[in-house]
Amino acid sequence: MEKGSSKEGSGSDQERDRQYCELCGKMENLLKCGRCRNSFYCSKEHQIQDWTKHKRVCKKETDKSQCPAQPGPSQPPRPAKEGQQRLSRKNSAKQSDAATQSTSQTGHSNPPSDGERMKDFITSTTGSGAVEDNKQAGDGITNNTKPNGQTRSPPQRLAMEYIVPCMNKHGICVVDNFLGEETSLNILEDVKALYQSGKFTDGQLVSQKSDSSKDIRGDKITWIEGRESGCEKIAFLMSRMDDLVRHCNGKLGNYKINGRTKAMVACYPGNGTGYVRHVDNPNGDGRCVTCIYYLNKDWDAKEHGGLLRIFPEGKAQFADIEPKFDRLLFFWSDRRNPHEVQPAYATRYAITVWYFDADERARAKEKYLTGAGEKGVKVELNKPSEPS
Repeated sequence: MEKGSSKEGSGSDQERDRQYCELCGKMENLLKCGRCRNSFYCSKEHQIQDWTKHKRVCKKETDKSQCPAQPGPSQPPRPAKEGQQRLSRKNSAKQSDAATQSTSQTGHSNPPSDGERMKDFITSTTGSGAVEDNKQAGDGITNNTKPNGQTRSPPQRLAMEYIVPCMNKHGICVVDNFLGEETSLNILEDVKALYQSGKFTDGQLVSQKSDSSKDIRGDKITWIEGRESGCEKIAFLMSRMDDLVRHCNGKLGNYKINGRTKAMVACYPGNGTGYVRHVDNPNGDGRCVTCIYYLNKDWDAKEHGGLLRIFPEGKAQFADIEPKFDRLLFFWSDRRNPHEVQPAYATRYAITVWYFDADERARAKEKYLTGAGEKGVKVELNKPSEPS
């Protein structure tokens, strides 16, 4: 059984950006299928788990390229004996460019040689929350209020004047001071109490069965529907997210959003763990928009690390998103936005919801591509959410 060629040193950066594990979306230290040479996996275990789906495509690609016959299409590939690999591990030093290498002291990453930071996504305006005429839609926005709370932008205005044009232009959108300090502190209290209750477990990979994911992601998570006791403020946050998406619906690309996941409440415990570069939805499971809310008071990225770094497809730039308190982030969930969480050296809290495109979700259900980690629930987006 011969080693599969990984084309090291010959592939362009754009080609590398399209390479990810067919099962979990991981984009580092990949192995190439030794049969079709067109699909990648992060481990032999994930190749075996994905074989039922991949064997049909693998056979077609093999026929096209007239590759020597490998194990029969009805059987998953057997683990290779010593010295014989069905998958060839790519040289990690060449696969991972400087943008994905974190230092062990500050949590920073060295900037890529061919890229620069996309500052537009984290620059905040200082006005009432409306997008100024001379500001680009990609510039961050501060949803400011006066002490009486009367100047916060209504959801419809925020959605139509900022989020929709920003997402359609850049695929990434940041809203600061989303709910205000008092409400955000109440949500943080809910999250801390939930974490201290011991209900969090190690973060899992989509479609993961038994192999460990601790080398890929280091967060602790729990899933919240919103009806649980002690989670009333988290439910309120989810209702405000739903309101924004309801006003954006039908205007975000060609998507028709008809549901979302439960909320994934995540904590990086501050011991230097992160989440390697990956894609949220590499397999067309229905998720189209990732929505993250951050709850980290007085966060200093220079000291605490924990940046979310997004590598927009086809661009020689990256976007660094600090997990600041009361910050809301939107971005496309598919391979257009590979991203990583850099090592965090202080406790880092976030709440993530994924919104489903109706057509893609229906196709995914037909093909049984939905993962065990996706907690899908029915959400009515044609009605305003009830305040809690």
